[in-house]
Amino acid sequence: MSSIYLVRHGQASFGAADYDQLSELGMRQSALLGQWLVKTGQDRNMPLLVTGSHRRHQQSSKACLAAMPETKAERQVLHDPGFDEFDHLQVLLRYMPQFADHAVFMEYMAQQEQRGRAFQKVFAKAVARWVSGEHDGDYSEPWPLFKVRCSDALARLLEQVGPGQSVWVFTSGGPISVICQQLLAIPDRQIFELNWSLVNTGVTKLLYRPGRVSLSYLNSFAHLESACDPGLVSYR
Repeated sequence: MSSIYLVRHGQASFGAADYDQLSELGMRQSALLGQWLVKTGQDRNMPLLVTGSHRRHQQSSKACLAAMPETKAERQVLHDPGFDEFDHLQVLLRYMPQFADHAVFMEYMAQQEQRGRAFQKVFAKAVARWVSGEHDGDYSEPWPLFKVRCSDALARLLEQVGPGQSVWVFTSGGPISVICQQLLAIPDRQIFELNWSLVNTGVTKLLYRPGRVSLSYLNSFAHLESACDPGLVSYR
């Protein structure tokens, strides 16, 4: 049986003009994951590593690998945009077009007492609009097409997994949620309740044998908890 580990990227630069890069915390989270893999011996069987095309995916994988000792074992690194996140900016702007002006967005955030909660409340409504199916023509990638893209990415990956191999995929919360949705038959209306709970660098493990994929565990972040610092746990 083979193992597929889906890793949500480290914390990105929320609130910055360029979201798609790791924050200092995101780099540390990714390094702690690498150290944890060494400590638990999981670094010894990583013949294939896959990332989406986003910078935060690739930065997370590089920071994770940099925390491991160099190995002579051959490791293939692939990039598959099928594991990219949905266009969160487009989803947000279709609901709140005024946020296209970054200054307006920053002013709105500055007025909120709890900025994280305020943003999530707005973004949850934006996502609900996207998922509803009532406005598919407004999006370059409607929700049904996003689900197909994620499913196809997993199918391509399964074609490359050898018996007994462990494959690591650095991706985003959206693809992880969609893959879990398919395995657990979670309704569309509930899937983003799962998405909101995914921790940066949290690990979800799938088990694979020909003809069957199953969920072993979801959103493990023991590598962060072991550092005994609650500030290491983030969700954006």
